[in-house]
Amino acid sequence: MANRTVKDAQSIHGTNPQYLVEKIIRTRIYDSRYWKEECFALSAELLVDKAMALRCIGGVYGGNIKPTPFLCLVLKMLQIQPEKDIIIEFIKQDEFKYVRALGAFYLRLVYGSLDCYKYLEPLLNDYRKLRIMDRSGQYQLAHMDEYIDSLLRDERSNDVILPRVQKRWIHEANNELEGRVSLLDDDLDDLESESDEEEILPPPRPRNDPVEPTRTALRDDRHGRGHSPSRRSPQRDLRNDREREKRHRSRSRSRERDRGMERERGMDRMERDRGMDRERGMDRDRGMDRERGMERERGMERMERERGMDRERLMERERAMERDRIVERERGMERERKRHRSRSREKRHRSRSRSPGHHPHHHRERGRGGEKEREHRHSERVEREHGKERNRDRERDRDRGERKEKHHRSGRSKRDNILGMSREELEIAEANALRARLGMPPLRL
Repeated sequence: MANRTVKDAQSIHGTNPQYLVEKIIRTRIYDSRYWKEECFALSAELLVDKAMALRCIGGVYGGNIKPTPFLCLVLKMLQIQPEKDIIIEFIKQDEFKYVRALGAFYLRLVYGSLDCYKYLEPLLNDYRKLRIMDRSGQYQLAHMDEYIDSLLRDERSNDVILPRVQKRWIHEANNELEGRVSLLDDDLDDLESESDEEEILPPPRPRNDPVEPTRTALRDDRHGRGHSPSRRSPQRDLRNDREREKRHRSRSRSRERDRGMERERGMDRMERDRGMDRERGMDRDRGMDRERGMERERGMERMERERGMDRERLMERERAMERDRIVERERGMERERKRHRSRSREKRHRSRSRSPGHHPHHHRERGRGGEKEREHRHSERVEREHGKERNRDRERDRDRGERKEKHHRSGRSKRDNILGMSREELEIAEANALRARLGMPPLRL
């Protein structure tokens, strides 16, 4: 509640009066110790005492952006919005110069250009010294007329952006203001009159030279109008002084107007140059952004090409590995066939050697009856054992042959399928195998 503007306050330049101070600086002022201790519940009557206690002017200072008491009082005046008569009394104050500086700054912030020229231009004749605190917290020396001139000309003062004001020559053209008469015009008139007298007075003559009458004296004597300087009319001298003063005033007005117009032309030229520099900078930025975008696109295309090349290399490697697997499988199948043939030959040879007609016991000579009986039993037992062993070998060979035959059939069918496929179908099959490893859906034939 303590930081809000009063309810019956009028909007200044279409906004809240406190918003004329920037938000960051305004927040710093609200958090400052001087605002909380000295500006709390401050009215327009009590504000005068605080203004009389000021010892410097300035905005913010220090690394942590501390506001000066001058800036705190300015914000308090914007918050309570005192009457215009109080501000004019502040400006007319001759004894306390910082009170005058405070009123002038508030008038420049709140009121229009006509009031600013009307009330602030007379302060240009005040040459008293002022202490100004800079951003580093050091005091700088200035004068009141310099401070008022900066308020009328600069765009920023005491770290506050000043509202725009109309040029003075515009008000003069609209007959709202008279031409400004400087106090230095009298001194300039005196200097010009002294220079004119020095040009008019003749050089000193030597004593022996005869006095030659001037043309004006001869003409006055001729017409009977000669008169002494003591008989010159004082009204005529007063009229001449007035005419001279009018000439000087008109000359000073024309000079001021010419200076204002020249200043306006310079400002327009500067604005045009700034606009051209801004456009060049924007064009340069657009060009740099365009180049960055093109470079980014080239990089993306290069990455896509590299990815495509890597993908093609990977697919080619997969095809070569698949071919090597097929060749190795065919070679293994051929080795298995050769082993199967050699084993079948050995088995046939063994079966022939173990047959009853070729057993060596049958070719022995038969001895006595008991020995023959034992040998016969033994031979029968051996024959049974050999028969059982042959049966087991036949079953094992039959099972192995069936398994190998199935394996040969499956390998032959796969090989026939691979050989029967075209090049495009083979590439699609290899790509599908690669896509299956990568977890991607297969391609359709």
